Amino acid sequence: MPVFHTILLVSKPGDPSLRPTLESLRTFLHRRGRRVLLDASACTLLRAHAEPPCADGPREPDLVLAVGGDGTLLHAARRFVDRGIPLAGINRGRLGFLADISPDEMLERMEEILSGRYQEDQRTMLCGRILRNETEILASSALNDIVLHARQSVRMIGFDVFVDGRLLARQNADGIVVATPTGSTAYALSGGGPILHPDVSALTLVPICPHTLSNRPIVIDDRCRMELALCPDNTVPAVVSFDGQVDCDLEPGDRVEIWLKERRLRLIQPADLDYFEILRAKLKWSELP
Repeated sequence: MPVFHTILLVSKPGDPSLRPTLESLRTFLHRRGRRVLLDASACTLLRAHAEPPCADGPREPDLVLAVGGDGTLLHAARRFVDRGIPLAGINRGRLGFLADISPDEMLERMEEILSGRYQEDQRTMLCGRILRNETEILASSALNDIVLHARQSVRMIGFDVFVDGRLLARQNADGIVVATPTGSTAYALSGGGPILHPDVSALTLVPICPHTLSNRPIVIDDRCRMELALCPDNTVPAVVSFDGQVDCDLEPGDRVEIWLKERRLRLIQPADLDYFEILRAKLKWSELP
């Protein structure tokens, strides 16, 4: 397995509670002879303006450590996936489905990773673009999901769902979630969608509060190309969200094209990580009374 020599620290911006974790990581990595790069967010928290602030230049890291919660890792995933740089998450958030290394075992796990004892998951991601009168107004990617939903309203929106050019349904709902297996434990799960194992080559489409109660989540092949078309007579403001972090307001008649991203995210995890154990712990399954 690759040995990581140059490591970039990325953190949730503006959270001073992360400073001790970042300082501990930086000291640990330096002591093990690793070259440490600091993202601008980490530089600000550590007040380390003399160090290289970012890996966007010629110094390409071998590994990115995202310190924060799953949101920090999602942002880093969209940023680094096309450069093929592996990513690991240090969980300082709440659930930590993706950022799965806890602070109390952080240095022990990093010792294992630096010694080559880890597993690398290849996580699928989505690409999406928004078309208005055949003109692209926004394009982005997502590790968890791409969501069409009503903006600041309790009224339903009208939209059509196409899969490989064929109409799946015309829906009146609060919206719809198009989720990867990674995202099946996020917004899609709260909407009643199924949990997909990360190795499954599939996507799930989960309607949000549909008017027709027979509307249910559907699982499709991840090679399918999807389109969400806002009805021309829709009067309720709607928005498309990529991983809950990149948003774009829609107008009636706008179309959202969604397809599988060619590149996969390289997610570095502890060698003994058990996905089912994560589900049991995070979702509190099989707890003794």
